[in-house]
Amino acid sequence: MKTAGMTTTSASTSTVAISGVSVRFRSKRAETTAIERVSLDVAPGEFVSIVGPSGCGKSTLLKLVAGLLAPSSGSVALLGEQVRGPRRDIGFVFQRAALLEWRSARRNILLQAEMRGMNPAAAAERADELIEMTGLSGFENALPHELSGGMQQRVALCRALLHRPRVLLMDEPFGALDALTREQMNVELHRVWRETGTTVLLVTHSIAESVYLANRVVVLTRRPAVVQEVIEVGLPGTRDYSATMARPEFAAATAHIRDLLGAVTGHD
Repeated sequence: MKTAGMTTTSASTSTVAISGVSVRFRSKRAETTAIERVSLDVAPGEFVSIVGPSGCGKSTLLKLVAGLLAPSSGSVALLGEQVRGPRRDIGFVFQRAALLEWRSARRNILLQAEMRGMNPAAAAERADELIEMTGLSGFENALPHELSGGMQQRVALCRALLHRPRVLLMDEPFGALDALTREQMNVELHRVWRETGTTVLLVTHSIAESVYLANRVVVLTRRPAVVQEVIEVGLPGTRDYSATMARPEFAAATAHIRDLLGAVTGHD
């Protein structure tokens, strides 16, 4: 069910390869180490969740992959190329949907095409495909304030997938949703991932969410974060939500992660 520290994926075949990365932030008063010698390889089409104590550097890892932050030491490679600046070949979904209030759902999705200079006809066709895939049909002309929080996040997901990125980064995308809506979005995201084959890195504070969605769960320690353990969840590819929650593999993985996080946070 679990492996410690490094993964077994070869860096030469990895979609994402994080190698011995450390991140240090300097201020006038002190130097803070956020991440210490973290290594992680993510295979093509894999779904990896990242969990850990608040403030341990989970989001920092995503910023490294996106090229929004440079490591203090070590290296990050994406699709076989060293990350040396912001990448345009990824998708990024944040906790807030960040939709433009004066644009409809469909036009918010197509904003991605305008920013990237995509072919308008191809972008429109892709938008319609994603709208149907994510259950937004009938709401494509609605303004953001007319959509529920879950629907707004579906729009944000469609926008991130419009240009067919090979890597999708998600930073606590469902944290602001109520429990029922979050469960529904978990089911939708898992289905979309299986249909698109996109490599996904998800940062989440929900242990259940991390296990339900992922092939593997990376557990980080408190800051300075190191990889405490990598959990192979061992669940089938197709996952009915209720049935998955009742599986012994799910119970074992969530209990083990909870024990690990309890150890690193010092809580029961």
